[in-house]
Amino acid sequence: MRWSHLTESIPPDATAPVQQPLPGAVVRTFDTPGFAGMTFYEVRAKSLINKVAGEPRGVPFEYTINPYRGCTHACSYCLAGDTPVLMADGRTKPIAELRVGDAIVGTVREGSYRRYAVTHVRDKWSTVKPAYRVTLRDGTELVASGDHRFLTDRGWKHVTGARSGAAQRPHLTTGNKLMGTGRFVEQPKESPEYRRGYLHAVLRPEPDTGYRDPYGTVPRFRLACAEPQVLSRTIGYLRESGVHTAEYTPLGQRTGLRTYARRDLDLIGLLLQRPEERDAEWDKGFLAGVFDAEGSHTQGLWRIVHTDPELVEPTRAALRAFGFDFVVEDRRDPIGLLSLRLLGGLPEKLRFFHLTDPAVTRRRTVQGVAIKGAVPLHVASIEPLGLELPLWDITTGTGDFIANGVVSHNCFARNTHSYLDLDTGHDFDSKIVVKVNAPELLRRELASPRWDGKPIAMGTNVDCYQRAEGRYQLMPGIIGALSDWSNPFSILTKGTLILRDLPLLQRAAQRARVSVAFSIGFLDEALWRSVESGTPSPARRLDAVRRMSDAGLRVGVLMAPILPGLSDSEEQLDATVGALVAAGASSITPLVLHLRPGAREWYLGWLAANHPELVPFYERLYPGNRAYVSADYQRLVTAKVRRACRRHGLPARETPARDLVLTGDETEPPAATEAAGVQLTLL
Repeated sequence: MRWSHLTESIPPDATAPVQQPLPGAVVRTFDTPGFAGMTFYEVRAKSLINKVAGEPRGVPFEYTINPYRGCTHACSYCLAGDTPVLMADGRTKPIAELRVGDAIVGTVREGSYRRYAVTHVRDKWSTVKPAYRVTLRDGTELVASGDHRFLTDRGWKHVTGARSGAAQRPHLTTGNKLMGTGRFVEQPKESPEYRRGYLHAVLRPEPDTGYRDPYGTVPRFRLACAEPQVLSRTIGYLRESGVHTAEYTPLGQRTGLRTYARRDLDLIGLLLQRPEERDAEWDKGFLAGVFDAEGSHTQGLWRIVHTDPELVEPTRAALRAFGFDFVVEDRRDPIGLLSLRLLGGLPEKLRFFHLTDPAVTRRRTVQGVAIKGAVPLHVASIEPLGLELPLWDITTGTGDFIANGVVSHNCFARNTHSYLDLDTGHDFDSKIVVKVNAPELLRRELASPRWDGKPIAMGTNVDCYQRAEGRYQLMPGIIGALSDWSNPFSILTKGTLILRDLPLLQRAAQRARVSVAFSIGFLDEALWRSVESGTPSPARRLDAVRRMSDAGLRVGVLMAPILPGLSDSEEQLDATVGALVAAGASSITPLVLHLRPGAREWYLGWLAANHPELVPFYERLYPGNRAYVSADYQRLVTAKVRRACRRHGLPARETPARDLVLTGDETEPPAATEAAGVQLTLL
């Protein structure tokens, strides 16, 4: 978002350089050693209390205050909140529902082609702007601001030309051709008919061949696929349909399903019956199940290889019902299998995946596929809607994403804005935006009749007690305003500078609920100097916990990051927990290291230089671009911490406390349980 939307209007300084990174900002550098190499951009913000968009899982607050920002975004382009964005697993999600850390699809240039690639959401925000509707000839509709850019066959173009008085810019006109696959179809609802169609495809009656499972029971059905996602969906659908006693059992080299209840056995039989008349929702579930059981998507080819002759005709009929073109391949292999191959390239494959939603996501990837101009995505019209709408935008690692089937830009970085790139984390730490009017602005917002006194979280983006606070001293005024208005708040920090404000926090705690949380992952001083040298030492943070607890404040500890192979042994965790309990921590929340883009490259480079023997271990823990360890590993560490807490007389907290401040730019692992929490940046 342009800072002109966030800052008060300031008359331009005629003597200022033309290339001003933040128009209206006062740019400062300081010659003190603690601020060497850092630049501060002082701005007067127009608003301070931020509402968290939606209700993201694991984020127990609605409103935040961030008096400092490690970076800003020169982006003024954005999309309607319901615009579907292509996720890395092949599904779609409205842009307003995306979360920082989500794996999505962007593009990268390789030689003469631009190809689809997995990237991650690094930031997300919204604004209110005049909206335009862009309609393509295939019926695709995109609602965006005039500043948004889309990829055409002639390069990136804005939705509209420049405003009056500004330099002209490339913009869309009717007839321009956008690049991508075309509009996404709506994903199916998991209706009862959809579930029945899916179960019909993946569950097959098992004749009594004399086989008995280890319990002496005859498996009643066999599953056509043993993929974990299929097994999970099958049991889930059976339970949602009223079957409660079904469970998996070995069936030779396959997987079977058994049940002890005659009622459940009869109910499964009814669920597997094919409807007499064609039902669209049943067909969608059936095609999803057939593809999970017998489908493949490799080297750009989509196939279903039939192993059950009874499913051949229903599959063909369902594909035809939805208008898919396919060819029948008589492969004449040793067992005479027939296969169906879908035609129409990537657009038709994505239409199939979105229309039917198979469970096995690894077969839905589009990574590496070249973007070609075969789809007629020509602009039919561009029309202003005549009103301002809430619009959304994101920052990604590739600088773009796929919005409703077209390539959408999200990085408007000019040379004077090169510090906005967060790839290495260096600029995030060295270019600091300071909202110098934060205390007075907060008092004005708290006094507004529209403000209803909801809890406010601080430390949700960057640490509000970073070194810059020592010079600008914004937090005393902020705490004083919250205290005067008896507004509850919480703070997450690694900074011991918070002790300066201890009397203010005590006063505030007498008027409203106040909670403080420190991030302390380990005690090893040598390890701290190597990976977190810009933060106060663990010993100083422990002392801060002790002093604040002695002062009567409730102080929780986010035991993060726990570094695999470096600080996760039973002895190390026990020593850390013991020190935290002795310091007066009211709760301890363990969290294993997150390796998101930016932090991942920095940390793995450091690991290779300092602990090369651990690199293979990390490659197994964080395969590919995965940012999180597995849920099993997190549970293992959590169990160690839980045992240590019991030994030292404190119950371990497996989920973050509801009043514990969580950083809003973190997400839990895709397969994680609620044991996953949040960590402050390691950089």
